[in-house]
Amino acid sequence: MDYLTLKHFHMGCAAVSGSLFLLRGVWMLRDPALLQQRWVRIAPHVVDTLLLASAITLAVWSSQYPLAQNWLSAKVIALLVYIVLGTIALKRGRTRTVRMAAFVGALATFGYIVAVAVTRQPMPLGA
Repeated sequence: MDYLTLKHFHMGCAAVSGSLFLLRGVWMLRDPALLQQRWVRIAPHVVDTLLLASAITLAVWSSQYPLAQNWLSAKVIALLVYIVLGTIALKRGRTRTVRMAAFVGALATFGYIVAVAVTRQPMPLGA
């Protein structure tokens, strides 16, 4: 697999990951029982594993690493925030209000990650 193919694979995994998160968030708000389906509990982990593996491979192949590239550092930090907010939204939030706030925050963080990836700027909307 060449670099460009892997990059497109990574972008596809990101799109599927974000779409699955959006779907799970909507189900969490409307019908939480849908989250107990086997495929819903497995598919996001498979997609996110492929997403992370492709990200690491792209970083190694391109010699662009967090701490050396500000935009990549911003993506990694935002990814950690996204994971925490996503966990609160889908599992750990004690009230519907907390889950909804975490869900909106996670979606905004996902948007930020995409914007940083596209612009390769840690502040994609300007300084």
